[in-house]
Amino acid sequence: MTEEINQIAINGMAHVILTVSQFDKARTFYSSLLPQFGMSLVHDGEDFCYHVGARTAIGIRKCDPEFLGERFEQYRVGLHHLCLRARSRKDVDKTAKLVTKLGAQIIRGPEERDWAQGYYYVLFEDPDGIRFEVNFIPGAGLLKKGESFGAGEDYVRVEGQDKVS
Repeated sequence: MTEEINQIAINGMAHVILTVSQFDKARTFYSSLLPQFGMSLVHDGEDFCYHVGARTAIGIRKCDPEFLGERFEQYRVGLHHLCLRARSRKDVDKTAKLVTKLGAQIIRGPEERDWAQGYYYVLFEDPDGIRFEVNFIPGAGLLKKGESFGAGEDYVRVEGQDKVS
């Protein structure tokens, strides 16, 4: 006899931990960025710092010594990018200004894309090159009845290169 499992009720993402090779630079960057997102520093240790708030948490962990010279590679196995949802387009614009002031490289945006109706975002890199996005989607986004994911060919790669950027 098989046991039926009812749907599990998830309530958002509790936390994500980013492992970095430039821990001191990353700690400085995230300790300036995350409080602006309503997150509080709850732990600041020798090789780990942790911010909690805005219905999630982000930790920054120092990598093992043998990986100190490495940088993030977006298409290796593991994390592609991290994205937090903003409450308004204005918050996306404020994020772009802040990360520019903090020395981050903006990869794209702020701009609209057709991934969902009204999708507005900025994509930037932290000191290790980890890609971080802040977006705004009005209303229910892709959960709106009749809405579809408008990715087109944005996620197609040919010979290690994005087909459409």
